[in-house]
Amino acid sequence: MLTGIHPILTGELLLHLDQMGHSDTVVIVDAHFPAHRLGQRVIDLPALGVPDVVAAIRTVLPLDVTATEGRNAVDLMATADGSVLDVQREILAAAGIQPSEANFVGRYEYYDVAEQAYLIVRTGETRIYANALLRKGIVEWIGRADS
Repeated sequence: MLTGIHPILTGELLLHLDQMGHSDTVVIVDAHFPAHRLGQRVIDLPALGVPDVVAAIRTVLPLDVTATEGRNAVDLMATADGSVLDVQREILAAAGIQPSEANFVGRYEYYDVAEQAYLIVRTGETRIYANALLRKGIVEWIGRADS
């Protein structure tokens, strides 16, 4: 057991988050998402919701503030009518960003992006459109000897 680590963050999840490089992606998805078909690395957290998992991951994972090519650090799956659902607002709050700071991506394009992700975390979330892709930023070490 470790202190200072959010209890949702299992050893396996921490290992994969640590192994991610700058701009690699982790996708946190609802129970309906085809995670095992699309993902090379999938972790199942069936008792948890997407906003809680996003909040836990954000305690150790900085977002990529230098995202390029018109991309923001967070992608959400766009709803069919373009509205922003309550669960998506919860996810954005958990990620620490505003809706204007996220990309809203169509369902099939989202599947294509998720297929390229370093890691997919499948939750027990049953609300629809509850999927979040996070791009990892630079981890800055405070207290380096060369500072």
